[in-house]
Amino acid sequence: MARASHPSVDPALDAAALLRRIGFFGLFVLVPVTTQMGRRAAVILAPIAVVLLVLASAIDGKSGPWRPAAGRLLRMPAFLAGLLVILWAALSLVWTPFLDLAAERLLNLIATILLTFAGYLALPERMRSANLYLLPVGTAAAALVAILLGLFGHRLPGTPTEIDGTLDRGLTLLALLVWPAVAWLRSRGRDLESLGLALLVAVALVVSPNALQLTALAAGAAAFALTSLRPFLGVRVASLGAAALLVGAPLLPFLARPVASTLLGPASPGALSLKTWQKIVTTEPLRLVTGHGFETALRGRIVNLLPANAPTTLLFELWYELGVVGAVAAAFALQAAIRRSGRGTPVLVPGAMAAFAAAFTITCIGVGLTVMWWLTTLTVVILAFVAVARGQFRTRRPKASQIGHPETL
Repeated sequence: MARASHPSVDPALDAAALLRRIGFFGLFVLVPVTTQMGRRAAVILAPIAVVLLVLASAIDGKSGPWRPAAGRLLRMPAFLAGLLVILWAALSLVWTPFLDLAAERLLNLIATILLTFAGYLALPERMRSANLYLLPVGTAAAALVAILLGLFGHRLPGTPTEIDGTLDRGLTLLALLVWPAVAWLRSRGRDLESLGLALLVAVALVVSPNALQLTALAAGAAAFALTSLRPFLGVRVASLGAAALLVGAPLLPFLARPVASTLLGPASPGALSLKTWQKIVTTEPLRLVTGHGFETALRGRIVNLLPANAPTTLLFELWYELGVVGAVAAAFALQAAIRRSGRGTPVLVPGAMAAFAAAFTITCIGVGLTVMWWLTTLTVVILAFVAVARGQFRTRRPKASQIGHPETL
């Protein structure tokens, strides 16, 4: 009797598939859920998940040749402009008053960029739907955890407090991660589920009210709606708006302070913060060219080099530390990245614009330039969108009438 043939089993490929599944589970489920409860959860777990994805790619090679992919990325205008920002930050170490601390923070920033780069190269060229469905599942689970913590967290011992800020970090990740999850569900034709997920995240943000996350979610929703109705206009508004705010940031305190004084009062914290920003611009105009050096905004507050009520936003800190060179390069990089995302798969473009709008809103309201948990959050969101984009392929089955036709054989 002939022996029945069985497909060959390759333990290495099985191990790679298992490592990849664990990596995506960690990145899309564990990170968003544990970030609601642990301050450094994302900073610890995200690199571990990326390492697992890199190991899986090294074993089975499903990510494809890494050199052509790396070459295409390195030639992108957005990447080159971003590289200029890093080089200028490194050069600014010459005149920063906090050389050791600034060098350490710059190394951490470069390490995070390399981690994102490694994760990008390790993602398979064709993502399996089973791995991508972990993204909305993890986002929904994190939203449920956030709702429970918002409602009952104060009654439980050992849970994060408002002063601790842990839940705020988790909600910030939720406000961003919801958009690639919604984009994936919409690309699968699950519009009702995507709407339910967005509403669940909105409930999580409302239960633990914080102006930062709610404003970011609202900005993302507005960008999503505009891009869904008018794709070209949505991409154009997002790209030009972000670039204009970065380049014209020194003019903002002169324009916004009268408004803030009228609405909030001249002695309000917001108006006083804008007054401080305005004074810095007028008293040190030459510093608008070179900046004060990398890491001076945060450290300057500690040693009273900078007033304590100075703004803690990207718009202020970028100009204060890196001057016009860093600001213009960052603006070009952001604009180029947004415009490139706008040329992607049409069904994903509204979600991408929403994520850009939400992230930019967060940086403009109250997250520093190089805070590690924030950079790690951006890494998770970027890898999620790249993974969703690589899951946009379908194999079309031929119609019954076409079976047997020479062109289908």
